[in-house]
Amino acid sequence: MEKEVAIVGIGWEGFQPTSSHYSYKEMIYQAAKKAYHDANVDPRKDIQSFVTVAEDFIEGTSIFDEYTPDQLGAALKPMHTITGDGLHGLITAYLMIRSGICQIAAVEAHSKASNVKTLPHITHYALDPFLNRPFEFHPDFIAGLEMTRFLHESRLTAEDCALVVQKNRRNALDNLFAPYGCDYHLSEIQDSNPVAYPLLESHIAQPADGAIVIVLAKGEIAASLSKKPVWINGVGWCNDAYNLEYRDWGDLPYVTQAAQMAYRQANIQTPAKKVNFAEIDDLYAYRELMSLPALGLIPKSELSDAIRSGKLCPQGDLPVNISGGSLGMGNLHEANGCARLIEAVLQLRGEAGKSQIVNPHIGLVQSWRGIPTTSTAVVILAAS
Repeated sequence: MEKEVAIVGIGWEGFQPTSSHYSYKEMIYQAAKKAYHDANVDPRKDIQSFVTVAEDFIEGTSIFDEYTPDQLGAALKPMHTITGDGLHGLITAYLMIRSGICQIAAVEAHSKASNVKTLPHITHYALDPFLNRPFEFHPDFIAGLEMTRFLHESRLTAEDCALVVQKNRRNALDNLFAPYGCDYHLSEIQDSNPVAYPLLESHIAQPADGAIVIVLAKGEIAASLSKKPVWINGVGWCNDAYNLEYRDWGDLPYVTQAAQMAYRQANIQTPAKKVNFAEIDDLYAYRELMSLPALGLIPKSELSDAIRSGKLCPQGDLPVNISGGSLGMGNLHEANGCARLIEAVLQLRGEAGKSQIVNPHIGLVQSWRGIPTTSTAVVILAAS
């Protein structure tokens, strides 16, 4: 079994609210071209397998991997679709390399959210058809319920969530590829329109279009392809109860399980001391705060102090979502995990520009697939 796998190439295109000037195929092609140049590979000769990450309901077509080989340079090559978050696709490619199925693999994830006119209806259709869907509530209502329970158990307030929005939108100002950067006053965030008490419109990541391609290689090849390979030290994934009636509303046990799996592989016993920065789920502002204790990075009792003291800011002890997260970069749907991973790779390479933190060694990336799922993935990355 191959022991070491590294990310040797990354490429992206888009990250904007709308992209009517080109199709998702053109976006993927541009992202792929950049990733292959970064990895110094020819997809037709060097890459043995390809993974595309897509949800047929959102795409509007079935068997979606039939729509991506051409622009990835994957014609007549093994290719399949992962109907999950981008990190699930990355983990799939990682396991294929470790298993010896291939030596170099490419992963593609994208969002063309601006093409979807009825996204809430699609999400609503994912709810249980007998117990939940007949009530016809907006999917964000579920987030409001979860947020209410979490704030009650953690003794946090809606203002703590507003501070997360403020931090991430400010972080996005230093990210050239984040379309939702803004220096908000706290009052502007708190005066936003209510969605599902206590959830506000400002707490929710807005849709964005974009495409991401990532190239992975086994250890002995990685060093010859890239001067700055970023090593995958551990991966983890988990799903909890599907039904709303049977899940834990105040905590995220599935995030904890996925993190523990990744920590075991990375040989990390004290993540709060070892992890230098984290790029994690913030599709809703409260989810960032909810995920931190589940990941073992900050105890629930210390969350309010962490967000108010600046500990989670780029200059703090544990920078979180330096990229701006989904709140700053937009909700890229299946590509959210890959967007978080791109920032982590740039940080570990020392190529994050204005967002760069000082000398990071270990980064954590975590994603959640969104309502109504309890589907998550965690990846631990290390600099060369």
